[in-house]
Amino acid sequence: MKSNLKKLRFKFQWRPYQAKVLQNFDEHIADNHFHIVAPPGSGKTILGLEVIRRIGKKTLVLAPTLTIRNQWNDRLQSFFSENNDFEEISFDIKNPSTLTFSTYQALHSFFKNFETNEAYFDFFKKENIEVLLLDEAHHLKNAWWKCLYDLKEEHLQTVVALTATPPYDSENSEIQKYFKLCNEIDDEIVVPDLVKEKNLAPHQDLVYLSKPEDDEVKLITEFKEKVDQFKVSLTTDSAFINLVKNHRFYTRTESHLESIYKNSNFFSSILIFLNASNESIPREKLEILGFNHEESIEFPKLSNYWLETLLQFLLVTDREILIKQKVYLDKLEKQLRLLSIFSKNKVNLTGDDLVYKSLSNSPSKLKSIVEIVRQEQKNLKDNLRCVILTDYIRKEYLSVKKDASNDIQKMGVIPIFQRIKNVIFYPKSLAVLTGSIVIIHQEIIHELEQIDTLENYIITYLESDENFVLISPKTSSQKSIVEIITQLFEKGHIKVLIGTKSLLGEGWDAPSINSLILASVVGSFVSSNQMRGRAIRVDSNNSNKVGLIWHLACLDPTNENGGKDFTVLNRRFNSFLGISNLEDSTIQTGIKRLNLPDSIFPNDVESLNQKTLALSSTRNAIAKQWEKAIFKGQKVNQQLTFINRAKKQPKPNGEDYTNAVSFALKETWYILLLFAIYGALMLIIDHKITLYFLSFTLVLIVIWFTFKINLFVKYYLKYGIIDKKIYNRALVVLNSLYELNFITTPRDKIKLKTKVKENGNAICTIDGVNRLESQIFVDALNEILIPVENPKYIIYESTWLTKKLEQQQFFNVPEVFCTNKKSATIFEKNWNKHIHKATLVYTRNTNGRRLLLKAKLQAIKRSNRKTTRKQVIWE
Repeated sequence: MKSNLKKLRFKFQWRPYQAKVLQNFDEHIADNHFHIVAPPGSGKTILGLEVIRRIGKKTLVLAPTLTIRNQWNDRLQSFFSENNDFEEISFDIKNPSTLTFSTYQALHSFFKNFETNEAYFDFFKKENIEVLLLDEAHHLKNAWWKCLYDLKEEHLQTVVALTATPPYDSENSEIQKYFKLCNEIDDEIVVPDLVKEKNLAPHQDLVYLSKPEDDEVKLITEFKEKVDQFKVSLTTDSAFINLVKNHRFYTRTESHLESIYKNSNFFSSILIFLNASNESIPREKLEILGFNHEESIEFPKLSNYWLETLLQFLLVTDREILIKQKVYLDKLEKQLRLLSIFSKNKVNLTGDDLVYKSLSNSPSKLKSIVEIVRQEQKNLKDNLRCVILTDYIRKEYLSVKKDASNDIQKMGVIPIFQRIKNVIFYPKSLAVLTGSIVIIHQEIIHELEQIDTLENYIITYLESDENFVLISPKTSSQKSIVEIITQLFEKGHIKVLIGTKSLLGEGWDAPSINSLILASVVGSFVSSNQMRGRAIRVDSNNSNKVGLIWHLACLDPTNENGGKDFTVLNRRFNSFLGISNLEDSTIQTGIKRLNLPDSIFPNDVESLNQKTLALSSTRNAIAKQWEKAIFKGQKVNQQLTFINRAKKQPKPNGEDYTNAVSFALKETWYILLLFAIYGALMLIIDHKITLYFLSFTLVLIVIWFTFKINLFVKYYLKYGIIDKKIYNRALVVLNSLYELNFITTPRDKIKLKTKVKENGNAICTIDGVNRLESQIFVDALNEILIPVENPKYIIYESTWLTKKLEQQQFFNVPEVFCTNKKSATIFEKNWNKHIHKATLVYTRNTNGRRLLLKAKLQAIKRSNRKTTRKQVIWE
């Protein structure tokens, strides 16, 4: 068996980045794992086949779809077999061969056929399958993961994992499962390297915004007005106020301390609501939260979050205990349901689901697609190869006549087709390709016939427009029709192709795509990145290709942050590494690189879209930006940005509080100088009053200086020298991770870097570690810098001075150090060593929960609440 695999040979020359990965192969495979991250178009499949060849053992290759599964055999025969005749393959997992190509779904179904796990394991032992190759390994979740992980542990298979996008955006438990099966990342091929070697095309992401239709605006506005009215009515509803005041947590607080600390947010919501209702709150209730009788308390406003917390607990969590209030709670629940703010046992006052569903599928996006296609036709003319991907087909709109197409109010393949066919310059170049519907222009039938005989298809003219025809294969397989439409697209007979994400979003290969419109809202960030991969592949027939990826967002006019549709898009950009629109031409993740304003309002939409359309016409400039940015860096690195909200607060003379004492001295010196000049003039005029004047001046200066020192010491304790503070905290994280073996890279090869940018934000990066170590480090540092949430341990800094100035500080102990007391103590030791004395507090007992609750309220009430931003940057 080994010899048969060894006979395979790669027929061509390895690309430099592929050769680099293979150069370190023996070292990486020593632990029976080989985990590689590489973007679409980098030749992952070819690398995977070479790895199989080098290992030389019977292998099961698993892929997420049949299309990708079939590509493995295609690449094997085309790139490794001399005569395309390597026969030791199988597509049937029940009858494996030297190389068996299958899917994760097929393996899971196969696993369920066995009565016991032992019988399942025995099958692989009997068949001597010793290698598992997991393609697009980010698909591994839940049941699929379980049957693979158990197999690896029992049968000790070698695991080769290939992915374009590790599931960093998933829950922590999912990430841990992923790395438990695939092991840490051994090597990574990154986009800048691929563009540099001309194995990926230069590209740019563009965001095209839309405003909701009038009926959508009316829906949103009326919804939010009703919610606001409901909130106000609750604060004056004596029945509801009495319900809250008579809750056992409030009436018998001391008797329910343990429960209160376990449900601290709910108890806080009680106090915040009663305060908003102008109810007097006894001081002892606040002392439960850890505030002493001398501390001033400023309650947060009754936001949607706090009212949601209050209602959720009363209507769901505590419902069975509040049996005496059943009649009132039933009435309240009915009221919430009528307002569409209570569904599936969840209170949601922001209407995220309702509003997001409306905006994410807004018909205004159909207009956006039309405008983009119009612009791209102007930009590229006959060279346009545009693909539009969406989630649903919407067959019911096939019969819509031309004059009624603008009345379509649903997003989908057919609605997009109906809109575009009326504005496209060359209607015959428009087509639809989905798993159940294929549409081409009747003039293209002749071109189809050049590829395959028409006898294999049923051709039906479209009733609503006889210029177009429906194409249906007579065989059950869809493979041939996908290949044929793809060929027509590659040859330019089709220039605009509309399809579903499920069919074309992953594994489909059409290198000529130079414009991709993502009209899909269903799916994870991982699938978004996979879809992007369709547009960034190089085209051997067009060496100057520059791919544009268009993202759509419909703004919520009532939300200054743009609303949830824009927020979801914003988050997706965290996994997209691309070129910035800024003058410095950096390569980084995050939507900030597009240079969009922090707050976007409906009146900004038209001007922003015009800028975007203008940018789309400068493909040559985008290519030059890539070339410039690539040579400014050597590798990708994780970067954490601390957003210094202090700079947005009112502050004397624009000072940023990074050197409080020196600034106070400087101001005092200016005042002293003015008084000295004035005193000298007085001396010339009258000698007698000079002594009195100088004494009075001295008293004023002492008062002024004391006031300034007090003010700026307060600011210094809050903000200090930002980069120094972050460096010290980063050092605590690094040394703790190193001591606990989460980071195994030699310590002398690791370097921390922090600096303050011109806008007052501070950035921190770690050099010399691998991607997984970098991710663990950045996640842990981020947890320290964000406001206290609900950690198992907190670090509590309190000195005589900070108490006096009410500046006691609390910090999350990162989750990675909370697995046991020993790990948390190591973190505390390093904190005391590199920062200053602090106390480690366990928050799962009464005293700890008291402090945790105080810390959370302290974080909420501060208007200058700090936030962070994680990103990857090429440097």
